[in-house]
Parts: sequence; structure tokens; C-alpha cells
Amino acid sequence: MAEILTARTALRLDVFQRTVARVYAGEQHLDRPVRWVHTGEIPDIHRFLSGHEMLLTAGLGMGDTPERQRAFVRRVADARASVLVVELAGRMFDEMPAAAIEEAEAAGLPLVGLLDEIPFAEASAQVHEMLVEGRVAQLLAEEEAGQAFLNLLLSDQDYLAMVEELSRRTGMPAVLENVAHQMLAYAGATAESDAAAEDWAAHSRAMHELHRPAITDGSAAPVAKAGSFREVAACARRPVVLRGESWGWLHLLHGAAAPAPADLHALERASAAVAISLLSERESGARSAQRQGALLNRLMLGEISGEDFVRLARTLGRDLRSKTLVVFVSALRDSPDQSPVHSADSVLHGLDASAVVGDLGDFALSVVAPGRRTTAAAIEAALAGAGHWGGVSRTVPAAALPAAVRQGRSAAAAASATSAGHFLHFDDLGALRLLVTLAEGPELARYVEDEIGALLANDARSTNPLLPTLRAFLDAAGNKARAAEMLFVQRRTLYYRLDRISALLGLDLSSSESQQRLQLAVRGHDLLRRPVARRP
Repeated sequence: MAEILTARTALRLDVFQRTVARVYAGEQHLDRPVRWVHTGEIPDIHRFLSGHEMLLTAGLGMGDTPERQRAFVRRVADARASVLVVELAGRMFDEMPAAAIEEAEAAGLPLVGLLDEIPFAEASAQVHEMLVEGRVAQLLAEEEAGQAFLNLLLSDQDYLAMVEELSRRTGMPAVLENVAHQMLAYAGATAESDAAAEDWAAHSRAMHELHRPAITDGSAAPVAKAGSFREVAACARRPVVLRGESWGWLHLLHGAAAPAPADLHALERASAAVAISLLSERESGARSAQRQGALLNRLMLGEISGEDFVRLARTLGRDLRSKTLVVFVSALRDSPDQSPVHSADSVLHGLDASAVVGDLGDFALSVVAPGRRTTAAAIEAALAGAGHWGGVSRTVPAAALPAAVRQGRSAAAAASATSAGHFLHFDDLGALRLLVTLAEGPELARYVEDEIGALLANDARSTNPLLPTLRAFLDAAGNKARAAEMLFVQRRTLYYRLDRISALLGLDLSSSESQQRLQLAVRGHDLLRRPVARRP
């Protein structure tokens, strides 16, 4: 990348090294860019300046009184010259006038004195030569950047690749957001950019509204009039426009250092490339879902750890860092034609929560980081309100994320097997978790047959089945009075039925061990009688 010619670098040229160049005022502003050299000895030389010039003078037009000297310096500063270089070889001044120094310092104008005469024509030629070399290098860099983004488009790369290339080419963090200020891609992370990404909406909405960009004239740095100060957000951005409408913004987080023209050009090319890639794909949702699904598959296959998942999710614009995570595995009620993934993603985007959502067939798998204003319970309620049901894991740190995925899937399987129609939490499954797993093979059916097969055989031949009586007795935890109320029968009738059940099964129903065995058998029987469940 070409080096920007500043007043400081220009003073290092050979022609200025032949004498002593002393900075009298505005040394802190010597890094202003220089785009031209002007010489002149008239009092109104400022009328011929357009900004960012190095003005060389022998001082003949500065005047011989402090008032005229102050006025001259003020006019040059107002014309936005980058530096005023005055020859102090005796033609007008042997030393720099104090009035000029004071006014230059007040105006923020770098003021340099040369102890000897130098050929101004040679100084102009050397500066112009550097400017031409810099411009040629800038054009080559711009052409190279344009070709790089074109190659990415020709190889069918998506906007993630564009953002990564922009960050690599500029050496700065880059962020892509949509019009809702949701971060979709993030590359080149630094500690400073991570702080902005932590609360991206605040940076995107508030910072760019409060810190209006300063006036620019195509140079590397914002320009402010002399004597004024305008705060600028440490971020350059360009809109991503699709068919004449704003789709989002591409940000380059340059920090304290202003971006070079080549960096801004790369930002322009990148924003255009992102727009083209979105138009060619028209799948800002489809391919995003594919990327999220692929990341979730790697987690479930054990290829990456929970911490790696969180790190990679950030490149997709999903910031799950420094937060506890919860996994939702959900399907939609009565919506066979609607995708649970799209529905869950839409619900989660409307909340203060970052999430990675993937496809598990009839189910959506969502790894969610609740926000500061949104709890896991609120997220569950929002999903349920949109027609979702399924399973919810424990709230875990990133390291335990693989286990949380298994928990969410187990809870969803239990919800599906029991036709719960709502969300089941892994911590609330109890023995149901084991029964759902056993129901996939022959073991549960064998257990049910061994424990209550005789009772089921009797019910198949009888007009008065006994299984409802046993279920009520077990649900009442062995309390016969409560069981009779549940069945709306007299106690004598209940005692008679329980005696028959005890005789058929050969068990003492008052035994807690027998009640536990029969409770599992009855619940297992209920599971086996359900229609074939959809499993995540």
C-alpha cells in the first residue's frame, strides 16, 4: 500500500535536508496529508489555495507588522493549507516573527522555518514526484483490490468471503450488518473491535448518529476547518444497495488511525461485491441457514468444541461470547408446510438474543445466547407463541455446549413421544428420559409385558378394564381415598379392583417398590401406544 505523503514526510525530502528545517508551531499537525505544492509572495496567496497544500514562501507577502503577519497566517490556515514553510535567509526575515508563531499555534497550522535558501522549483519537483508515485501506487492497489473481489465473485463466493478479504487487504476489522443493524459477518477481530461487537446495535445506531463524519475532500483523513474540532467515529462505512434500496452497511473499524484512500476504495469495492453476491444468490437467508447448519453439524459430530463453536459463530455475525447458552430443539404445531428453521430464526431475530439456528428435519436446533434484557424463559415463550414445541436444555457455558445439544434433543424426543404439544425441559424429564430411549428398541415393550402383561390380557377380555384403576392409584401415590375420588367410585369398589389387580400381577400394591415398578410399566405402556413420534 502506498504511503500517504504528509507534511512530515515531505520535510524529509533531499531538498529540505540541505538546510535546517525548524518547526515553530503546529508540530502535532504535521501528519496532515499534502496533495500539492504552492509558492507565492503575495499577501492574498490564500485565494489560490484549495486545501492540503504545502505553501513555500520567502515571506515577502506576510507583511512587516504583527497585525499583517497574523492576518496572513490566519488566511492560510482558513484555506486549509497543510503546512506553511517560510525561508529565513534574510530576504524578508532572519528569524520567524513571534506574531506568526502565535497565530499559527492558535490556528493549528504547522509553521516551518528554513535557515537557508533552497530552490523552490526543485522542492516542488521532488514533492510532485512523490505525489505522482503515490498516486500510481494507489491506482495499482485499487485495481488489485477490484480484481480480488471480482475473482471472489467469479468463484461464487458469498459475503463472508468478501468481508474476510476486506479485512485481510486493509488489516482492519470489518463488519457486515443488515438494515436492522444485525451483525451478519465479522472478520479481523481485535480487542477494540470486540468491544464494539459486544453491543453492535449501540455502535451502529448511536455512534454513527452522534458522531457525524467530518467533511472530506478525497484525502486520507477527515478535514476540519482551522480552529474547529469535530469528533468522528472510529469507523468508516459504506451502504450495501440492492435494486436501489438499502440492504445494510459494510463497516471498516479503523480505530484511531484514519484509513488510507486505498482502504476506503477497498471498502467501496467490497460493498459493491457484497451487493452483487446477494443479487446473484438472493439467498441472504438460504445460504446463511446452510452455513449455520454446517457449523451445528460440526459441533454435533464432535469436530469442534463448544468454545470453537462460539468463535466460529462470531464470523457469521452471531456473537455468543461471554454468555451462557441454552439449546432449543423445536417443531411447529399444525404447520407442515412452514419451515421450523425459518420460523425460529425469525422469532429469535426479533429478540435481544444472538442465535445459531440449523435444520434437523422436522425440528429446528437453536443455540441461543439470551441477551441482557431477554431471559431463556422469555425466548421459550416467544417460540411457543409462534407455534413451536419441543425440548429445552439446561443453561450452560460454552464448554458444555455439546452436552446441551444432547439434552435439548432428548427433551424434544420426549415431547414428541408424549405428544406434549409444548416445551419440555431436560431437567424435568426424570424417568421419561430413560423410557423414551428404551422405546426405540424392544426392551421397553418386553418390560411392559413382563410387569403388566397379565393385566392387559385381562382388560382385552373384560368390559371393565382395570388399567385405569391402576393408573389412578399410582398417580395418587398409593393413596386409596384420593384414587377413589379421581375415579368417582366408592372405596369398596376401589378395594375390590385393587385386590383383583394384585392377584393378576402377583404383587403387593402397598409396597413402594411395586408401585415404582408398575409406574414405569404404565408410563412405558402409554409411550408405546402413541403414534410413531418424530424424532429430532
